[in-house]
Amino acid sequence: MTTFPASDGTLLAYRVYGHGAPLLCVPGGPADSRYLGELGGLAAHRRLIVPDLRGTGRSAVPQDASSYRCDRLVDDVEALREHLGLPRTDLLAHSAGTNIATLYAARFPQRVGRLALITPSTRAVGIEITGQERMELAALRKGEPWYPEAITALEALTRGAEGDREAVAPFFYGRWDAAAREHSAASRPQNPEAVAGFGAEGAFDPGATRAALAGFGSPVLLLAGEFDLNSPPSAVAGFAALFPGAEFVVQPGAGHYPWLDDAGRFTSSVAAFLG
Repeated sequence: MTTFPASDGTLLAYRVYGHGAPLLCVPGGPADSRYLGELGGLAAHRRLIVPDLRGTGRSAVPQDASSYRCDRLVDDVEALREHLGLPRTDLLAHSAGTNIATLYAARFPQRVGRLALITPSTRAVGIEITGQERMELAALRKGEPWYPEAITALEALTRGAEGDREAVAPFFYGRWDAAAREHSAASRPQNPEAVAGFGAEGAFDPGATRAALAGFGSPVLLLAGEFDLNSPPSAVAGFAALFPGAEFVVQPGAGHYPWLDDAGRFTSSVAAFLG
C-alpha cells in the first residue's frame, strides 16, 4: 500500500498489482478497492494502480465531507496521475467509479490514453434505468434456486417499499456460489457518508458531460454483463453511443462483476482493447 496527498491535503492510498504499462483502475462503491482484486488476472498484462477513494479502505477520511461528491473525486484521480508522473494514463473504472472516470475524461481528455468502463453506472450522463427494465432482466434468472426470494425483494425495492437488499445480491453475479457470496459480503460500502455524498446536488451535469464526450478522441470500451441489473446492456449501449466510435461488448453469462463470472473472457476482452 502506497499513499499520496490529495489537493486538499487528505492522504489517499493505492494498491499496485502486476507489472508493465500502468493502468489506473477506479473502483465503485464508494467501497474499499479490494473487491476489484487483480481483475481476474488483468494484472498479468498491465500494472494495475488501484486507489482507495477518500474515506474508504486505507484512505483517510477528509475534513470536508462535501469532497465526497463525484465531480470533486475527479481531482483525486488527477492528483494520483501527477503523483505517478504520468503525462497520460490508460483508465479503467467499474460501476459507480465509471462516473468519476467519465467526468475525468470530459475534463482532462488530453490526459487519457484508453478508457475502459466496466459495467458502468450511467448517472454522469443522465441515462435513466427503469424498474421495468430491471424486472425484465431479472426474469432471465427465474430458473435459479434463489430466484423466488430474490425477486420478491426486488419487486418491493422497485415499488419503493422496504426490501431486503441483501436478498437481491444474486442478481449481480453470473453464478451465486460460495465465491460470489464471499465477494458480495466483502464489497459492501462501509462509509455511509461517502455513499451519501457521492451524488450530492451539483455532482452531475449530464448535458455538459454528453457534449464533452461527443468530442472525446481516445479509444473507449464499454463492457456490460448479460445479466447485470445495475447496468443493463441496453443502458450501457446507450452510454457507448455518446462517444465517437466506442467499442461496446456484452459478456455472456456475466453480472455486475464480470471478472469473477468468467475471468478468462473478461481479461481477454479488456487486454485486447488495451493492447
